[in-house]
Amino acid sequence: MPSLLKVLILAVVQGLAELLPVSSSAHVVVAEKLLGMDPSSPQMTLVLVMLHTGTMFSVIVYFWSQWKHAYFTTAYAFKRFVVRAAWATVLTGVVGYPIIEIIEHTAFKGHSKGEIEMLFSRLDLIAPALLAAGLLILISGLRERAEAQHGVESARLDYERSIVLTGENVTFAQAGWMGAVQGLCLPFRGFSRSGATISVGLMMSAARRRAEQFSFALAVILTPLAIAREAERMLKAAHAASLAGQPLDLHGSVMAALLGMVFSFFAGLAALRWLSSWLEHGRWYLFGIYCLAASVAVFYLHHIGY
Repeated sequence: MPSLLKVLILAVVQGLAELLPVSSSAHVVVAEKLLGMDPSSPQMTLVLVMLHTGTMFSVIVYFWSQWKHAYFTTAYAFKRFVVRAAWATVLTGVVGYPIIEIIEHTAFKGHSKGEIEMLFSRLDLIAPALLAAGLLILISGLRERAEAQHGVESARLDYERSIVLTGENVTFAQAGWMGAVQGLCLPFRGFSRSGATISVGLMMSAARRRAEQFSFALAVILTPLAIAREAERMLKAAHAASLAGQPLDLHGSVMAALLGMVFSFFAGLAALRWLSSWLEHGRWYLFGIYCLAASVAVFYLHHIGY
C-alpha cells in the first residue's frame, strides 16, 4: 500500500500537471519512480483512478459558469455544442484506438495479454512525447502571440461573431481537428491532451477562451472512459492475483486514494487559474518551453537508470 505522504505528493503533481499543458501522466510516472513506487501496480492504478476523478470535478467546478453561458443559454447553442463535441469525440476514437491496437499487437507480439498501459512507465517513450508536445505548444503560442500583437485576435472574434448567431463555440472544423489530435494523445504518455488540443485550436484560428472551454469540455467527456479503462485493468489484475493464490489488499489504499482525490481537486483548481491567466495574457508558449526542458530531464533520468 502506498504511504499517505506519497499519495498526497502524487495528488498535487497530478492535479497541477493534469490541467496544465505539461502532461500529468509524464509527471506522475516520473514522481512515482523517484518515490520508489511501481506505476503499473494495481494499488497505484486505484490511486490514479481517484486522482483523475478529483481533477475531473475541478474542471467541472471551474468551467461550469463559462459552459453555461457558452453552451446552455439557448437550445440552438446547446445543439451546436452537442454536435461539435460528438464529432470531436468520434474522431478521438477513430484516431486513437486503432493506434492503441497497432501498438499492442506490435510491441507485445506473441503475448496475448499485452496492454499499452504496460509501456506507460517507460521514460524513453515519455521523453519524445514531451518533446513533441512542447514543440506544438511553442509554435502555436508564439504564432498566436504574434497575431495578438498585430490585432488579429480582435479581427478573429469579429469574424466568429459574424458566423455564430448565438453561443460561444468553436467551428465544426476546429472541433474536428481538436478531437483528432486528442486521439493522438491517448496512446502516448507525455503528449499533453490539453496542450495539444488547445494548441491545435489556436492554430486553427479559434479564440483563446473558446479553445480552452471546448478542450476541457472534451476532457470531461473522455475522462470517465479513461477512468473506466483503468478501473477495469485494476480489477483484472486483482482477479488474476486471487486466482494465483495471492489476493491483493486494495482496501488499505482506499482511504489514501480518497484523500488524494480531494488534494488533486484543489490542485486542479489552482492549475486552471494559472493556465487561464497565461493563455489570456499571451504566455501560452512558456508551457512549451517547460515541456522541452522536461523532455531533456526525463531523457536524463532514463539515462541514469530510472
